[in-house]
Amino acid sequence: MRDDPIDPVPVPDVGVDDLTEAEKREFEQERSELRDFVKSLSPDDLKSGNWFSKLIARGLVTYTQKATWQYFQEKYQGVPADAIVDQRIKMATRYAALSGGLTASAYTGALAATIGTAGGASGITIPAALVTLTADLAFLTQLQLRLAYDISVLYRLRIDVNDPDDLWKLIRVAFTIKGGEVVGEGLLKVVPAALRIVIKRFYSGPILAAARGLPYVGKFLLQRTVIKVAIPLVGIPLAVGINFYTTLIAGRHARGVFRNEARVIEIAERLCEQSKHPQLLMWVAWLVVTADEKISDDEAVLMRNLMRLVRDQHDVVDEQLAQLIDVDPAEVWRRVDAESGDLSDVVDAASRVATVDGEANSAEQRILLELDDRCRRAQS
Repeated sequence: MRDDPIDPVPVPDVGVDDLTEAEKREFEQERSELRDFVKSLSPDDLKSGNWFSKLIARGLVTYTQKATWQYFQEKYQGVPADAIVDQRIKMATRYAALSGGLTASAYTGALAATIGTAGGASGITIPAALVTLTADLAFLTQLQLRLAYDISVLYRLRIDVNDPDDLWKLIRVAFTIKGGEVVGEGLLKVVPAALRIVIKRFYSGPILAAARGLPYVGKFLLQRTVIKVAIPLVGIPLAVGINFYTTLIAGRHARGVFRNEARVIEIAERLCEQSKHPQLLMWVAWLVVTADEKISDDEAVLMRNLMRLVRDQHDVVDEQLAQLIDVDPAEVWRRVDAESGDLSDVVDAASRVATVDGEANSAEQRILLELDDRCRRAQS
């Protein structure tokens, strides 16, 4: 039997006194309302994961009507988006840590064993011992979903939570699904060493790439919570630490994903505004994107928005391109050769397209060289 003490878990220095009076009222009201929400659930809601669907209907759809671009502009007048995002992440991590600390008394090994089964209780009510614990799960879940949504709004992205694809995108970003992305992006560097192993466990487990049903996500999040309550003797520090750092990771992940998407959309907007040959631009851009027979996420976002902008701003809709399966380079070069005069806007645009997801690869470079040569001939 070991006699040496358990390594201390670092606790973020967060307390209720760190909040403004308005933040205290908001925090306490949300916790109170979520306790009432949890009391309305049944053990079957927890077991099946349906609590997550109900939480979204309760706490996200109506929230999006308030959290608009105009709302944040009025609240943070004159502040750049990056700075506002940083403030929203800091506020969310404070709320998350406080929730973990205030409910840590319920975090015991016994509750860890019963949370998945609701203690074998009847299908009518959740046992009182689980209400506080489940309320923290609901609070943290809602907090991270809203944080991700706030960040998408601040970067001027269009997320419609009533659209299944948009909602799934928000869920993936908010809960860093797939979990392996977190380690790959280096986001765990913000976590103290004493908590890193536990956090890694928190993000391991089912990969939800194909399981897009909301109840399945609810089960996944419930399993995460079990990790937080299953380690004895470190209740309050572990609860505070996991809530704080997982929210920090979620916020930084959302900032990275949505800021990058906003960057790509901004490139599409500039290309469209500067283009003197919008229809040719789309054909050349598609040829560059498909040059290596792979389409990255950034390239897909760029093409989707580029085609939308060309349609809206130049009233150009190319049905032939829209119905195309394989692009024929000869067809693109025929279109380039049919033009005369200055085609530097097309050359510059192709270069931006080739580097939207990183340095241009060899296949893309060959396209750029061929394009530059043909455009020079058109100008002479």
